[in-house]
Amino acid sequence: MPEGDSVYQLSKRLQWMPGREVTSCSLRVPRFATVDFTGMVCERVWPYGKHLFMQFGLEGYEPQVLHTHLKMEGTWSIHRAGARWRKPGHTARVVLRLDDHEGAPLGSGTPPPDIELVGHSLGLVDVFPASEYDAQMGYLGPDLLAEDFDCDEAVRRIMAEPDREIGRSLLDQHRLAGIGNEYRAEICFLAGVHPARKVGELGEEKVASMVEIARRLMWANKDEPVRVSTGVKRAGETSYVFGRNNKPCRRCTTLITNGFLGGEGDLERVIWWCPQCQPEPSFD
Repeated sequence: MPEGDSVYQLSKRLQWMPGREVTSCSLRVPRFATVDFTGMVCERVWPYGKHLFMQFGLEGYEPQVLHTHLKMEGTWSIHRAGARWRKPGHTARVVLRLDDHEGAPLGSGTPPPDIELVGHSLGLVDVFPASEYDAQMGYLGPDLLAEDFDCDEAVRRIMAEPDREIGRSLLDQHRLAGIGNEYRAEICFLAGVHPARKVGELGEEKVASMVEIARRLMWANKDEPVRVSTGVKRAGETSYVFGRNNKPCRRCTTLITNGFLGGEGDLERVIWWCPQCQPEPSFD
């Protein structure tokens, strides 16, 4: 499931792009179908939370930013131009070819085929001038994987809605950026907090400790091929509660249970918890 660490790793895999010229471009979404980066040079590729950004520039023109989001099913494929795609063509939303002239064998008169980058089933594709980046993305909370992550600001944003459930606040990218459903489940377990507990009931100190857990957990996983919360990388042993309904808690052996949390504009999402380690809130 793509979360902040997934996009961070994707960005790392794409760091071959800066400095290369775009030789072909196809944005297969109606709003941006006429946008063409051909002839531009990729200047920068970076992540922010669950969002991925690529900046393209041409001397004399304002740089343009390609903003994409994987959502649930999005993927990026990298291969030589002309190679068979791994996924159906109708799922392609972004197709970019970049030159690979640097890879030509010494003395060869023919450069190798361009490198082709294809974004399949992307949940969001947007383009805007680089000067509008702050205005476009300023709504996002602090990025958990940023070197200068601002924990205090993330806590302040979460505490601004004391009557909201902590599980909903952790998923709200306006509060802090990068957490998805898997991290939410594991953070709440590690903190001993039921996801439906209200932010105000927990208090600022507890919320701050949960944000710190989120930072440490995602930072520890940012370069790892397998996302692990338990410290054990063996298949089936990587998580405490996520996806473990009706299985024994790794701490107390109580059976993990699940339910749903959402509403008021939020999509209902599955939550998992241990009834013993994370007691349900009282609604009396």
